[in-house]
Amino acid sequence: MSISPTTPMPLTLLPQPPPVPTRGNTIFASSPVAIMQGWSLKQLDVNNAFLHGDLTKIVYMTQPPGFKDVNKPNHVCRLCKAIYGLKQVPRAWYSALKLAIMGLGFQNSKADSSLFIYCQNFVICCLFVYVDDLVIIDNNLCFVFEIVAQLGNRFSLKDMRQLNFFLGMKVISTKFGFFLSQHKYIRDLLSKTNMIGAKDVSTPLSTTTSLKLVDGTSSTNSTEFRSVIGALQYLSLTKPNISFSVNKLSQFMHKPTVTHWIPASDFFVI
Repeated sequence: MSISPTTPMPLTLLPQPPPVPTRGNTIFASSPVAIMQGWSLKQLDVNNAFLHGDLTKIVYMTQPPGFKDVNKPNHVCRLCKAIYGLKQVPRAWYSALKLAIMGLGFQNSKADSSLFIYCQNFVICCLFVYVDDLVIIDNNLCFVFEIVAQLGNRFSLKDMRQLNFFLGMKVISTKFGFFLSQHKYIRDLLSKTNMIGAKDVSTPLSTTTSLKLVDGTSSTNSTEFRSVIGALQYLSLTKPNISFSVNKLSQFMHKPTVTHWIPASDFFVI
């Protein structure tokens, strides 16, 4: 749908909407409960998730390359559906998915808005949402198949499968439960920081190391330091032995120095 530019019309760039609240560690905190109860853990992916959202405000865009109307080159297009690249698309997708899930009898958790819970007639089902990844923990597989079928009528879903890879973490089923591995995540992080093949160290932070707020020459790339510390904080999910040291270094993220970089680099070679 297009409009004619008969009069000047000011275009306003929409502000960034509030982020969709997600807490990926909720699924890992709930997994032990599922294991102890003998419940199943399933995983679903949504195809082209952001295209399923509905726009709540009028949005215009320039005519895309290859689809320009030669007779009306100065016209703009009015979007009827959400598309990738819009700032409001993540929120629109989450709202559409939330409406569909709650329509099936689920309740949205007050502690974590990415968690939906169904508890009726001895059926317990927890559905975790992280963008386009869905993880289902349940005690009734027949109920899960029914829920997936109904969601499949609304969205394009990939085949349901056993939980095996989620948020950069490999989930390996064993006779004792589940083994969580971040091997690929670590390899990617080593490659990103050019630390592959570096010499090993025995501990993540030496007991004799004393770090101060103003300590040495200021780092030329504080953004990279913050990125590395954030990545290490996520890595501590499966390596709790680095938690104390990472939290210690996180105190200097606003103004890191070269001295702070040295122990940060040691994390990649322990």
